[in-house]
Amino acid sequence: MVKEVRDDLRDAAKIVISQCMAVKPGEGVLILTDEPEREIGYVLWEEAKAAGAEAVITEIITRRVNGEEPPPAVAEFMKNFSVILIPTSRSLSHTEARRQASKAGARIATLPGITAECMVRTLVADYSAIAERSTRMAGILSRGKIARLTSPAGCDVTFCIEGREASPDTGIYHLPGDFGNLPAGEAYIAPQEGTASGIIVVDGAMAGVGMVDEPIVMRVEDGYVRSIEGGEGARRLLAILEGLPGEARNVAELGVGTNDRAVITGNVLGDEKALGTVHVAIGDNSGFGGKVKVPSHLDGIILRPTLVIDGVEIIKNGVHA
Repeated sequence: MVKEVRDDLRDAAKIVISQCMAVKPGEGVLILTDEPEREIGYVLWEEAKAAGAEAVITEIITRRVNGEEPPPAVAEFMKNFSVILIPTSRSLSHTEARRQASKAGARIATLPGITAECMVRTLVADYSAIAERSTRMAGILSRGKIARLTSPAGCDVTFCIEGREASPDTGIYHLPGDFGNLPAGEAYIAPQEGTASGIIVVDGAMAGVGMVDEPIVMRVEDGYVRSIEGGEGARRLLAILEGLPGEARNVAELGVGTNDRAVITGNVLGDEKALGTVHVAIGDNSGFGGKVKVPSHLDGIILRPTLVIDGVEIIKNGVHA
């Protein structure tokens, strides 16, 4: 039994259905959820139904890690819908199932680990401003060759991004094949494999860990994380990576938050969107221009970052130029 849904959560769900996804009467809409996100799943299903869609809700068993595939039958089922919303506790963004559904023409938004509080707070943002900010930053990244990321906590890592196309996550998914997160608000790029070098210091939050008790220090060489140090957060990250293929340590993504309503709470879905932060992910990047395919994608948030592209400061101590 799903409990009574509060009005502000319904209002946020309406924005998702009407503004972000532009659901039309008669369209096939799939809500794919799991037990921890059941409340969010059902309110999205109810609002899709209210919009006149042929709305279907499917609940899967919670995946073990971000990026683990859904059941094969569900993956095949996903190809039959025009719109797919995926509020699950583990992200399905970087899965073959999601990629194939996008290729089939579905417009898709994933909402991994979203909470009612995050949904209500962030989905009232000015998405036209976020879209402009995200698109501008994606253009800067796409034109760049060498990126250097530093922070007061000791982060100092360089990446080659030449020849890679950055993507803006605008929150507006109106065309067949469109894909992104909700809440939205970032620009992101897959650095060239094997080029990242230096030290990544995650002092905000880490996927699978939440807010960190002390910074997680990842030493990077030839594009891979070679060692992980820190407190309990580092131990938990190591436990997640244990048993995964070595590619799970690939430096997969450089991303810039552009949502001024997002704040650091330990929910990385929203944290990585926070304006004034930069995030670096390890693992899979095959869905956005990279070459590494692995069932894991873990984002780490860096606070007060300075980002320099080809010698030009784009962000200084968390403030955009």
